[in-house]
Amino acid sequence: MALFKQLDDQVEQLLSLFKKDDNWLIVINADPDALGSALALRRIMARRVNDSAIAQINEIKRPDNLAMIRYLRIPTQKLIPNLSAQYDKFALVDSQPHHNPEFKQFDFSVVIDHHPVSQDIEVKADFVDIRPKYGAVCTMMTEYLYNMKIRPAKLLATALMYGIRCDTRTFEREFIDPDMAAFKYLSKFADSKLMNRISRSEFHLDWMRYFSRAFYNLRRIGQGLYAHAGNVENPDILVIVADFFTRVHNVPWVCVSGVADDKLVCIFRGDGQRRIMGTMAQKLMNGLGSAGGHAMAARAEVEIADLDGEDPEIFMLKRFGKGKKKNIRRI
Repeated sequence: MALFKQLDDQVEQLLSLFKKDDNWLIVINADPDALGSALALRRIMARRVNDSAIAQINEIKRPDNLAMIRYLRIPTQKLIPNLSAQYDKFALVDSQPHHNPEFKQFDFSVVIDHHPVSQDIEVKADFVDIRPKYGAVCTMMTEYLYNMKIRPAKLLATALMYGIRCDTRTFEREFIDPDMAAFKYLSKFADSKLMNRISRSEFHLDWMRYFSRAFYNLRRIGQGLYAHAGNVENPDILVIVADFFTRVHNVPWVCVSGVADDKLVCIFRGDGQRRIMGTMAQKLMNGLGSAGGHAMAARAEVEIADLDGEDPEIFMLKRFGKGKKKNIRRI
């Protein structure tokens, strides 16, 4: 029995797109899964194209992401017009073109992702591989490397393994057998000491004030928890705080909100059983802004201007309450 599924047709189709004179830019919204996947795709392109590079649309501020880039030598750079003008072919990993307005400027030839597919929006590219059941795109890229008989070098294997670890939350979130198989396979080549060094670089000292605000504003809503962290310098802080609150015993879901870049950003985390986080986010926003995600993780964003002057925390409490204020209480 093969370790991974056979991808002969996909491999042939993907490799046929890479020409010696092409200059490829791999575009990402940087997080560990995207960074590891982009590094793998760049390895596949090596010696097949004239040039390849990685560019992220977001500012990278999370210490663990910065540590991952530093220790694993991932050559990503901030996407600016002067950079994208140097390339004639574009690939997107761990996202779909409609996920962010900054992707709309590109005509992607390759899209590889694991997020749910929208029934209303068709993803168009010369090569599209979207597998919503997979826990991480890094798993998909590991399968491609294996099918191409490319043995991942130490830093690449560590990046892929860390991407799987983060997106499955060490297999606490949804995953399938290939995710576990890829993680086990990569462990033969990865550097566990580097993995631990990266994972320990999780917090900035000055982020503690956001935890303080979240604790002060923490409310019990039914069986779940909601906290507003106020103005934050980066939405990634909300993700870290939300992930922390998932460790509270017998709490099936949490939501942490904050204001960043003139947007109300809400991060949802859950056990994926009693409430589906993607559905919950969409119902709460009710068509306002953008919202969606998986069973255990979701995100919603609303422009502050669209709140018509209402305080963001009050806005969210009203959405949660829906006339049932007795269901909301401070901790």
